[in-house]
Amino acid sequence: MLKVNRDDKRPIWQQLLEQAIHNITTGKWPPGELLPPSRELALLVGVSRSTIQIVYEELFSRGYTVTNRRSGTRVSEWGYKNGSSGSEEVISRGSSMPKLPLLNSAVDQLHDWLRDIEKKNVEIDFCPHEPYLDEHFQKYWRQSFLQVSSKADLASWGYGDAYGFVPLREQIQRYLTFEREIYVDIDQIILTSGAQQSIDLIAQALLHEGETVSVEDPGFPAAWMTLKYRGMSIAPVPVDEYGLKVDCIHQQSKLVYVTPSHQCAVGVIMSESRKQQLLHMAVQNKFWIVEDDYDGEFKYRGNPLPTLFSEQPQNTLYMMSFSKMIAPGIRISAIVGPREAIRQIVQVRELTSRHLPIMEQLTLAHFMKHGHFMRHMRRKRIVYRRRHEAMKRAIIKSGLSERFKLSYIETGLHMLLEAEESFDEEAATYRALDSGIRIYPLSTYCICSNRKGWVLGFAKVDEAAIEEGIYRLAEMLL
Repeated sequence: MLKVNRDDKRPIWQQLLEQAIHNITTGKWPPGELLPPSRELALLVGVSRSTIQIVYEELFSRGYTVTNRRSGTRVSEWGYKNGSSGSEEVISRGSSMPKLPLLNSAVDQLHDWLRDIEKKNVEIDFCPHEPYLDEHFQKYWRQSFLQVSSKADLASWGYGDAYGFVPLREQIQRYLTFEREIYVDIDQIILTSGAQQSIDLIAQALLHEGETVSVEDPGFPAAWMTLKYRGMSIAPVPVDEYGLKVDCIHQQSKLVYVTPSHQCAVGVIMSESRKQQLLHMAVQNKFWIVEDDYDGEFKYRGNPLPTLFSEQPQNTLYMMSFSKMIAPGIRISAIVGPREAIRQIVQVRELTSRHLPIMEQLTLAHFMKHGHFMRHMRRKRIVYRRRHEAMKRAIIKSGLSERFKLSYIETGLHMLLEAEESFDEEAATYRALDSGIRIYPLSTYCICSNRKGWVLGFAKVDEAAIEEGIYRLAEMLL
């Protein structure tokens, strides 16, 4: 029988309803059981009839009971089929989780690459993934945010354009035109929430499951992990001092992912002859080139390099990201490409995620329109130039460059200190961590390659810390 607990702060009808549902789902009230009339049950429980009527109405609306004017209220078969055939243990256990070994493996690899498992006692972190941020950025970003927040009309809060916020795409178009010599219309630009989503959308829109994709080896792990998770066959392509070895691209490739301006991991710039070879092969073999220009804006001598897209826009998808240019936290990137390809990617976006959050787009558009972005970029280039020089100088003076090969191309936010393939890279990495220095092993960027060494980022480390960290590394490694 139902009971009321006067010490329970919940409404009486809710207490009784939970007890009734428990009785039905555990089989205490079996299917077809006739429940007492509301007036009779109210007297038995000691509550008003209206309270019992609320309970009966809730049971009926949730499908636990059926009612009939002649036969009264009875427990329905629903309760038996969905609950009473088992026990409370079955109900509480919930649905069984599918086994996803590919997902688990990819996430483990991603964490290993990012060194997420090592958080202890880090004094100097040569992280190659994150940019420099300062109070100036925070001040002007806050100003932009507050201004657009106060001026945004109600229409801004509706469903947005799947391509991305139009004024922001106009600002990106302007930046590409004047800074990178990339000439496109705004319907050739789609905004995304980062490089991984860009790659994922490209895979869904332009590839079929099981098709072959060629990627750099060593290269950007998140790229080939994302493509592999989407069911693509990954073909690793070696990288040498001239960039991707184009002759080694798999003949059945439908897409080639490449970082020509500053190779992810090794850091080299793709030579002009390799670029032309790749562009010619893409036309001949009808495959897509995905050009990830993740930090090519930071070149310390001369202007940023010309892009593959500017030379061959019909076969190339150009990926740019504000993660390195501004901050990873704003989660805004862009894909630039042929109009029809972008339209197809947009259709996938409409089906899967509709559009990006509006406030970040409004803020970034304002940040760019009012000149804060270019001032921020100029300030960062000055900081990075000093840190680039400090790291190069420290590695040479410490003697590390005599024991290991140093790649310090005048572009990007990291350098490569390469060891012989027989070197125990992992042991050295953990010895450095024990000394308070986090370094990032080259092997975590590799698929089949046996190359060893460390990818050393300098964007987040000031000059004094760079010098101290490199000299401490030298004491440990030499």
